[in-house]
Amino acid sequence: MSENSPRILMCPPDHYGIEYEINPWMNRSLGAIRELAFRQWKNLHDTLIALGVQVETMPPQPGLPDLVFTANAGLIFHNIFLSSRFRHEVRARESPYFEAWFAAHGFQVEHLPENTYHEGAGDALFCGDTLFAGYRTRSDALAHQWVGEKLGVRVLPVELIDPRFYHLDTCFCPLAPGVALYYPGAFDAYGQRVLTTHVPHLIAVTDTEALRFGCNAVVVGKTVVHNSRCPRMAEDLARAGYRSIEVELDEFLKAGGSAKCLTLRLDGEEAAGWKYHRSPV
Repeated sequence: MSENSPRILMCPPDHYGIEYEINPWMNRSLGAIRELAFRQWKNLHDTLIALGVQVETMPPQPGLPDLVFTANAGLIFHNIFLSSRFRHEVRARESPYFEAWFAAHGFQVEHLPENTYHEGAGDALFCGDTLFAGYRTRSDALAHQWVGEKLGVRVLPVELIDPRFYHLDTCFCPLAPGVALYYPGAFDAYGQRVLTTHVPHLIAVTDTEALRFGCNAVVVGKTVVHNSRCPRMAEDLARAGYRSIEVELDEFLKAGGSAKCLTLRLDGEEAAGWKYHRSPV
């Protein structure tokens, strides 16, 4: 692989399961089928490698079933890893493992102020040079403001009003500067206006396919990897010049996650312009 190959962090689902309920998707009585979850995760992993992605993995840990959702580890900007401050204690236990991994791999680990909540790339996504930031359910607006000042970037907060779409990456997916998938019903009227004003080409996803977490997709160049059974979204992507690859990820949907949740770009989102920004303050 070339030095310019996309780099993504994943964590094998050896200890994945529904051990608690912290969002509307989770139901301990239903649980997850671990063998099927591993096959689905492996299919996503292998699909990304086939697209030329350099996939790096971190060791799974017993007692941390959601460590598999690496997107929530933190926010990456240049060589800075801004570690998440999770709202739920069951997930906050993941942070020492993420921080150790990033420190060992040459990143500068930074922390948000106490008494703030910020759940990393789950709630903070670049589209061009603007960082769109979801708040209310898991992250708070004050934390996003601090991130913007720390990194020297423009942050546009958008409120998430549907608890099923508790992170921004469940309902908004930047494809390129000025282009993104989104589910309008996840945002209040002001948030919708922010998106339509600042993202000229928005591709709206239907209710049914949004609930399949179609927006929770991984973008590799002009290819979009997303959960299965989203035919309308795939057609809209094709009209916009993108190739769509469906990967069945329903075992992870049980925990409120899909393709994007299972991945963290180590080199910044391809749709982001951070490589051309000034150095953070």
